[in-house]
Amino acid sequence: MSAYAASVRDRAGRLDAGQGAGVAGIACGLLAFLVTIPPVTARNVAVPLVFGIVAGALAIAALARGERKLGAWAAAMAALGVVGGLWIQGVDAVTLEGIFTAGLIAATLRFATPLAFAAMGGIFSERSGVVNIGLEGMMLVGAFFAVWGALWSGSWIVGLAMAMLFGGLLALIHGFFCIHMRADQIVSGFAVNLIALGVTGFLFTQLYPSGIPRGVSRVPNVELAFLEKVPLIGDFLYGVFGSLNLLVWVMLATVVLTFVVLFKTPIGLRIRACGEHPRAADTVGISVYGVRYAAVITSGVLASLGGAFLSLGFVGNFAENMTSGRGFIALAAVIFGKWRPGWAFVATLLFGFGFALAIPLQREAGISENLISTVPYVLTLIAVAGLIGRSIPPAAVGRPYIKQ
Repeated sequence: MSAYAASVRDRAGRLDAGQGAGVAGIACGLLAFLVTIPPVTARNVAVPLVFGIVAGALAIAALARGERKLGAWAAAMAALGVVGGLWIQGVDAVTLEGIFTAGLIAATLRFATPLAFAAMGGIFSERSGVVNIGLEGMMLVGAFFAVWGALWSGSWIVGLAMAMLFGGLLALIHGFFCIHMRADQIVSGFAVNLIALGVTGFLFTQLYPSGIPRGVSRVPNVELAFLEKVPLIGDFLYGVFGSLNLLVWVMLATVVLTFVVLFKTPIGLRIRACGEHPRAADTVGISVYGVRYAAVITSGVLASLGGAFLSLGFVGNFAENMTSGRGFIALAAVIFGKWRPGWAFVATLLFGFGFALAIPLQREAGISENLISTVPYVLTLIAVAGLIGRSIPPAAVGRPYIKQ
């Protein structure tokens, strides 16, 4: 028995060492590129090469210890880091400083905000067992009715309330057809998207034939002037966090709250039980229908907040189909993040960075904005194709539950 225990401990030790080497290799691969851009901006080809060689050695160490996935990621990051770092050496330092700024990080957060709201909503819905392809339509409804509510009331608070109300109602329609009528959830989601596109387009042209009037009440920014007083990094901190929209902070709180609710509360346990084993949940007295309705409506409310941010927090206007596929990108972030709030948020940051990078690259490097704007959609295809690792959805997602 003691020999067996020693063998288990030995295998666990090798596994831990392999994981550590893999993670360290990924970090060194990233550093091979990061040290060549502001604020460090190392202008020496030896710097990315050294980090890349260390990352490659750690990748080999991880693979030798049986950690194939992390070892492969470390090897890939070593290669990409070195190639990217060497390429950056040929770019003018002034150009780099015009691209990689604190404003780029702030823009990443802004672009990620609508995606993160919708992704958190998608996690609630799919964790309960209902696929929500209709996130795009719910975002679009939220964007329109936020502007409509803000215009007739003169208050952005009412605008947000109207967005959440109509987003929740649209989600209720989706939930009714998926849960009670047992319709195909993919087809129902696409129908919801088409309904939203048609209704918002019709109302927009009928109510505002000359466009949205000026003076829409907008969600304010949160000014954190004290950040400028922080020694050494005050300017950087203020550039990133000093003047973010209120809904950006609400989004960050929503990500944390989603994790807490789903994984630290009895409510979250019920939601996950309905998405994994609805029959077992039903036998212990949990209302599967009730939980799924609540989760789908929650997803609509959160997705509509993402749309409301686009109209009231970002541009202060509304245009037909202004969500431009962001609901589908949010759904890809859910898959990318393996139905976990933290990783889904990381995915939205990655997609948001692709959007944010398009503007300075066009301005400073002369690269086509249209070309760079395809990056988030390419990443979406990669995520959905499973090239970032196999994503296992909740066992009962997409399957209508029939109460016995």
